Amino acid sequence: MKKLLFILLTFLFTSTLSAQNLKLIVGTFTRANNSEGIYIYDFNTKTAETKPLGILKSPADQGYLALSDDNKVIYSTYMLKDKSAVTAYSFDKSTGASKLINELPAGNNPCYIITDGINVITANYGGGNINVYGIANDGSLQNEKQLIQHKGSGPDPRQASAHAHQVVFTPDKKYVLAVDLGEDKIYTYHYNAKADKPLIYKTSIGINAGTGPRHITFSPNGKFVFLVHEFTGRINVYNYQDGNLFLKQNIETTPTNFEGKIDGAAIQTSADGKFLYQTNRGDANTVSTFSIAKNGHLKLVETISTLGKGPRFFTIDPSGNFLLVAHQYTNDVVTFNRNKKTGKLTDSGKRINVGTPVCLVFSK
Repeated sequence: MKKLLFILLTFLFTSTLSAQNLKLIVGTFTRANNSEGIYIYDFNTKTAETKPLGILKSPADQGYLALSDDNKVIYSTYMLKDKSAVTAYSFDKSTGASKLINELPAGNNPCYIITDGINVITANYGGGNINVYGIANDGSLQNEKQLIQHKGSGPDPRQASAHAHQVVFTPDKKYVLAVDLGEDKIYTYHYNAKADKPLIYKTSIGINAGTGPRHITFSPNGKFVFLVHEFTGRINVYNYQDGNLFLKQNIETTPTNFEGKIDGAAIQTSADGKFLYQTNRGDANTVSTFSIAKNGHLKLVETISTLGKGPRFFTIDPSGNFLLVAHQYTNDVVTFNRNKKTGKLTDSGKRINVGTPVCLVFSK
């Protein structure tokens, strides 16, 4: 009996240890010649310790990534001089091993990518358009299903043409929202995953002119959408219902007397829906924490330094214990301890030194 109990406890302990380790996939820009492609690490969700496992070497910027729900395929944007593409890589969750499956042309300068296992969708900044690709049974990319072109502009010199900056599935997968920085707009498209042309225009809303909407994130309950503006760093809060957005709050992320460049970047809610985080680049280089009220309204908790330059992207690890910030210009990922009760962040002292990191994805 004692022997059986020992074996059971050993199994449970080993299983617990295994559950603490996930794979962290880091997309980078290679243009500065200080990185080699997509980096894969082992990440311990109890200690935030990392161990390098391998590199998917590529001469191109492979910045933004999407991992399939079954953890078997990594999809990535691809930019190399005049060549724009989307790539598919096989992925082994247990070892981190990966290799190229295939690659297809994409609209100019793809900067964001999502997948639901049926299609892959990219937002193409330079082209001001959206690509939709089918997925074969082996995870490879099939021929382009659809190309949607945006055609507007805005008052800022950086808005001379449309710049699709992000695409996001709504929680129920009935719609895809597309944020266009060049047009100061958010588009809503009906989404029919298996249709020949999955996206059909439903509506769009205008944002304050010249503010450059960049990224949005949903609250976990799907009731609210939070939008960060690149040019101002301000956040819009919307009520969300059946593909429609209704503005209810606009809040700043820097002091009113801040005089430097703000350059708003990334935005994400915690899994419990209690907190929202947002980063600013430029001269700010900060991460702000907001509490989220039951009605979706935001209240500032704190704003702190990200301890680097160019916090283009961040993510919260699946345990909720850590928030990782990717610094484009100081070539590192800074890991913060995250207090689940207060939302506040403190430096863990853990760093990943990697050239020009711009996207962080954990295995599921």
